[in-house]
Amino acid sequence: MAQYRLEVQAIRRSEGRSAVAAAAYRSASRLHDQRLEMVFDYAAKGGVVFAGIMAPEAAPAWLLDREVLWNTAEAADRRVDSRTAREVLVSLPHELTDDQRLELLRAFIAEGLVAKGMIADYAIHRPDAHGDPAIITPTSWSRPG
Repeated sequence: MAQYRLEVQAIRRSEGRSAVAAAAYRSASRLHDQRLEMVFDYAAKGGVVFAGIMAPEAAPAWLLDREVLWNTAEAADRRVDSRTAREVLVSLPHELTDDQRLELLRAFIAEGLVAKGMIADYAIHRPDAHGDPAIITPTSWSRPG
């Protein structure tokens, strides 16, 4: 049966979270967090069908590099209570193909985030062992200034 879920949460330093760590986990990749001087390596995690970054046309090309993007977001605000990113969790029906999920996600990101000047780092995960729909996680950050 088709289900839908939308959950938005902030990635906050006061909760001990890092945007770099969150991006590494969601994209199943290896990223170096310059602020914490730590490497977050989730490359062996698997389960990610697609991952990418979407940005407005005017955004500099260097922001399409996941490690640079999230280290820049972390450096933009040095307060201990900073909210360095927002994470948007979207579940889509598992009856859709991976390509259909990607098409829906990219349309959602283009209209809801990129059109408003934000950059979105997204990943589509495989449905879990219990048959739940895939979790799609566009994480957006609006460049300061």
